[in-house]
Amino acid sequence: MKAPRIMIAAIRSGSGKTLLTCSLLQALLDSGKNPAAFKCGPDFIDPMFHRTVLGVPSKNLDSFFTDDNTTRALFLEDAQKKDISVLEGVMGLYDGLGGIKEDGSSYHLAKVTKTPIILVIDAHGMGRSVIPLIAGFLQYDTANLIRGVILNRTGKMFYDVIKPEIEAQTRAAVLGYFPEQKQIQMESRHLGLRMPEEIQGLRQQLKRTAEVLKTTVNLELLISLAEQAAEMEASAVAVSVKTGGVRIGIARDEAFCFYYEDNLRLLQKHGAELVPFSPLRDKELPQNLNGLILGGGYPELYAARLSQNREMRQSIKKAIEAGLPSIAECGGFMYLHETMENLEGTAFPMVGAVKATCRFTGKLVRFGYVEVYGQTDSFLQKGMMIRGHEFHYFDSTDNGTACLARKPVSGREWHCVHAGKNHWWGFPHLYYYANPDYANCFLERAREYAHGV
Repeated sequence: MKAPRIMIAAIRSGSGKTLLTCSLLQALLDSGKNPAAFKCGPDFIDPMFHRTVLGVPSKNLDSFFTDDNTTRALFLEDAQKKDISVLEGVMGLYDGLGGIKEDGSSYHLAKVTKTPIILVIDAHGMGRSVIPLIAGFLQYDTANLIRGVILNRTGKMFYDVIKPEIEAQTRAAVLGYFPEQKQIQMESRHLGLRMPEEIQGLRQQLKRTAEVLKTTVNLELLISLAEQAAEMEASAVAVSVKTGGVRIGIARDEAFCFYYEDNLRLLQKHGAELVPFSPLRDKELPQNLNGLILGGGYPELYAARLSQNREMRQSIKKAIEAGLPSIAECGGFMYLHETMENLEGTAFPMVGAVKATCRFTGKLVRFGYVEVYGQTDSFLQKGMMIRGHEFHYFDSTDNGTACLARKPVSGREWHCVHAGKNHWWGFPHLYYYANPDYANCFLERAREYAHGV
């Protein structure tokens, strides 16, 4: 199947991939293209920026979470409907598991999907040294996927003199440059970039940066490289659709917004109706729910408001105590505690389903990919494994013992997760396609709950 595509990757984090990717997506829209966007790796926030431009969801693709065929199949679900796909890389191009493995890296994903790579280099403050830097990245490119280079945060004067030097001494085409965009501030906080809705006038700013990109980057050549991508095939990922839908409440607002798009779609493929609600604004859960999902996000930034909404806290606790099947990940897990601190260390009453306190540590507690093994029967059956990711500065006085988490490179292990027949609450963000039986079991419990079993 033909699916024009390109990956925007970089030599390291902080090179300007997200701003350049969003500007490119807008420029493609302006040129009459109908693009799809994807994010390499487990990042939740960058796809929100893609969605701000396109108006439709962006998906994560992760070669650690899924096997090669599943990765390609999930890509083609969206790519086959679009003119061109733009994949935004993660970290540095070759940075994978543990920072030392190729698996899970942007480059690994590009190899799995046979995607041409455009390497973004932050050339601010650099001169001729940019040439051996590019040459070194090309030397590691055993699959010959790096097809071009864009110099970021530099000007026309330097670009005009360095472009012919780069092309004379390396095999990479230089597609253009992108001057520093001081008018747009994509600031970060402890979990990454600030949310798109927190940046005033972001949509208009991205339209302006797209106008700049059109004059400094050879879009025709970029599109041509995307169209040269090899054809891709993948077997469909089997999904056993159960008869009789169930209603699953999904917490979705500023405090709870970290969801993998394909997780939600997998639930829908199984016949689930997803019912969004806001723990910040709504006073009670939606009516006639058969299951509940509290995703991650930034509950610590809204601790006071979440605590003040006593009616919602009581509604959730009452439903859980009545046996409503529930999943709570990271921020959702924090919300279920008796108390949760904000960033200043002030504790606020929360739902109270987890008899513990969640505290701000001021440092990363656990970060990176994990393999989670069931130690008791729950949605994740005993002895089964599902892959996920952790990234949090908070910790609980009781993380649970229903599962064993293991780092895939170092092998370091720790117990985690509160789980039973009708609940799974813990810090790991799980990727359902890593073990679809987890989602199947959750929905089966929801069906049993709906029928009073």
